[in-house]
Amino acid sequence: MDERFFLYDDTVETKTRFVSFLGKQQRFDLAIIQTDRFYGKYLVLNMQSNRFAIIGQDDLDEPGYLEQAYRLSEEDANDLRSFLNEFIS
Repeated sequence: MDERFFLYDDTVETKTRFVSFLGKQQRFDLAIIQTDRFYGKYLVLNMQSNRFAIIGQDDLDEPGYLEQAYRLSEEDANDLRSFLNEFIS
């Protein structure tokens, strides 16, 4: 049997926040993971859609980023962006 080759295999401490809120059209159930792994950005998992992204303030400011990452309408992305701006800022 061939020996497995790892690019990395690390265990890190994380801080995780679970939050659920209602937007204008949909419910968001998020897991927001903070670690030193992503250069100060957060790993944000949307447990309703099974989609995730690594997000920092620069990503929130980029037009269309949340819409594409989470496959959201503009209105739903604005609800998520509004919440994340409060959390990440």
